Amino acid sequence: MEEIKVVESNETTNAAITQQFIVVRLGEEQYGVDIRFIDNIVRMQKITRVPKVASYLKGVINLRGEVIPIMSLRLKMFLPEDEITKATRIIILKLGQYGSIGIIVDEVKEVVTLEEGQIEKVAYDSKDDKMNFIGGIGKYEGGLISLLDFNLVMQERENTP
Repeated sequence: MEEIKVVESNETTNAAITQQFIVVRLGEEQYGVDIRFIDNIVRMQKITRVPKVASYLKGVINLRGEVIPIMSLRLKMFLPEDEITKATRIIILKLGQYGSIGIIVDEVKEVVTLEEGQIEKVAYDSKDDKMNFIGGIGKYEGGLISLLDFNLVMQERENTP
């Protein structure tokens, strides 16, 4: 039987672990969406309302034959109602156990690459509902970006601010 040797390359051991995020704007705040979950970004379009669903679920769209539920991230985070402008976008996410879902954002700004050292985990007050959706804070070019954790965003809980 042949012996297999594992050889580590210096390139991989010295390389910093990085993550890419698309920076989006909701109101005056900037949030980061992990690029690994993003399937598509589309312009705002007509959303077909679905009766008897939570208020933050705006309805569904038909995107190339696939029916995708659309969620207002603003309403889910207890922010004011969405203001639809030319910059408003729907980001289509593929979230494993939840399947595809679209989120409405005010604007898609840029893609940023953050190294592990630029991301800090968050300890949050359980009374601050907005912070319940944040998985970390990214430090980028002198500013801070709240990094959304979609496992937390997708959890159902009492929708009372």
